[in-house]
Amino acid sequence: MTFAGHDPSGGAGLQADIEALASQGCHATPVITALTVQDTRDVMDFTPVAATHLITQARAVLEDMPVAAFKAGLLGSVENVEAVHSLLTDYPRVPLVLDPVLASGAGTPLGDDELPHAIRELLLPRTTVLTPNSLEARRLAPAGADTLEACAIALLDQGVEYVLLTGTHEHTPQVINTLYQGHRRLESFTWERLPHSYHGSGCTLAATLAGMLAHGLDVFQACHEAQEFTWNALHQGYRPGMGQYLPDRLFWSRQDER
Repeated sequence: MTFAGHDPSGGAGLQADIEALASQGCHATPVITALTVQDTRDVMDFTPVAATHLITQARAVLEDMPVAAFKAGLLGSVENVEAVHSLLTDYPRVPLVLDPVLASGAGTPLGDDELPHAIRELLLPRTTVLTPNSLEARRLAPAGADTLEACAIALLDQGVEYVLLTGTHEHTPQVINTLYQGHRRLESFTWERLPHSYHGSGCTLAATLAGMLAHGLDVFQACHEAQEFTWNALHQGYRPGMGQYLPDRLFWSRQDER
């Protein structure tokens, strides 16, 4: 089950999650958290759905079929964070992958100043894997964390089981993603830095990881495979509009053609 916003450009949000989950052989059950006005360049406007509507969407499915993993992305309001928290409380054994979307790729805020605090207090203690980029990690970590590693450790202190911190926003020759658990760095992953900017890469990584966990993979293996899938989707991305490239999450279906 994925909690995310609707992106009419099809690059991020629910459509990204559905494509990524379907590519892992999963059936996605999408719960709309927000309606957005956006293209491949930026988000012009967004409206969070009412928290009561979020809950009724999710409970209609949860009372009808088993859910093997949760993925949460854009929530958009403190009330929606509280709603997701109430749902997660009823399903403590179901893993959660949290992509803490706080702003658009162009920097437009996607929630008020209280949103990071609500996520920190209500969702992090329930999170199996947190997948922030470096900007999100710095904003979400409590005050006093002065390095990215300190941010990751501080987020683990909030109750997160694993932090997979992505380095796409850092000025390094290659992208370095780092997995943390138990107050220590488990492994760093180095990936070729691709030449373009991409819309929906974080959604792709988090949803793919959730799909792997739904199939019963352990977190370490799921992180390895989710990164590989995401890098390939980005490597074979395309530019349908005048802004960012979109990941090709269905690249595997065209392997023979290429």
